[in-house]
Amino acid sequence: MSVTEQTQGKYLYAIINAAAPASFETKGIGGRGDLVHTITEGQVSAVVSDSPMIEYDNTRRNMMAHTLVLEEVMQRFVLLPVRFGTIAPDVHTIATKVLRGRYDELTLLLEQMRGRVELGLKASWHDGVIFPEIIAENTAIRTLRDSLVGRSAERTHFDRVRLGELIAQAMERKRTSDEQMIHDRLRGFIHKSRLNKTIGEQMVINAAYLVEQPVEPALDAAIRAMDAELGERFRFKYVGPVPPYNFVNIVVNWG
Repeated sequence: MSVTEQTQGKYLYAIINAAAPASFETKGIGGRGDLVHTITEGQVSAVVSDSPMIEYDNTRRNMMAHTLVLEEVMQRFVLLPVRFGTIAPDVHTIATKVLRGRYDELTLLLEQMRGRVELGLKASWHDGVIFPEIIAENTAIRTLRDSLVGRSAERTHFDRVRLGELIAQAMERKRTSDEQMIHDRLRGFIHKSRLNKTIGEQMVINAAYLVEQPVEPALDAAIRAMDAELGERFRFKYVGPVPPYNFVNIVVNWG
C-alpha cells in the first residue's frame, strides 16, 4: 500500500501554551514536508503534522525529525513533549481525548514548565586517569597486583579474578563519590534534577537539570569554572536548552 493509500492521521509532537492557531517551518516526520501546525482548545494546543497510521522506527532520522520540530516550537512556546511515535486517527480524537479530556493536567504541567529550561551535563574521566588513582589509594589492590608480577596466568587465575573485582568495586566507589561532588557543586542553581544511568566505564555523571531561565547564566558560569578547575581529570559535555524530556513526557492511550 502506498503512502497516499494508507489511512491518514495526525502525528503528535507536543502540547503548548497557545490559544491561537500556529504553524512552523520545520518539516514533519517522514520527510514529506507536511506542514507542522496546531490543534487548539482553550489555552492549549497540540503540535501535529499529517501522517499515515504507521509505526515509526526509532531510527536516528526519525528521532531527529521529531526533535527538530520540538526545538523550533520551544523557541516560541512553553512545551510538553509527547512520546515519540504517537499518532492520532483524526483531529476530533486529539481535541476530545487530549486537549479537553486532560485539560486541567496539561495546563498545570505547562505552568510548571513556564520560565524553566532543561540542560544536560555529562562528565567522564579522561583515559588513563582513574586506574592510577585506584592503585595509589588502595593498599590491598596494590599489594595483590604486585604479587602477580612474574607469575603465570594459570597459577594466578583466581587472584587475577579477585583483583579485577576489587578494581571494579573501587571504580564504582569513585564514580559515586565524583558524581556526588559534581552534583553538590551545581545543586544551588537547579530547580529539579534527574540522574540518568551512566554509559561505559569512564562516564561519571549523566544528569538532566531543570533550571529557572534567569539562573541559566550562573549555572553556565559554574560549569565553566568546574571545567577550568577539574578539566585535566574530567571531560565535560554540557548541552541545552533542550525539550524537557526528562521532566515531562506526555503518553496518550487512544483506547
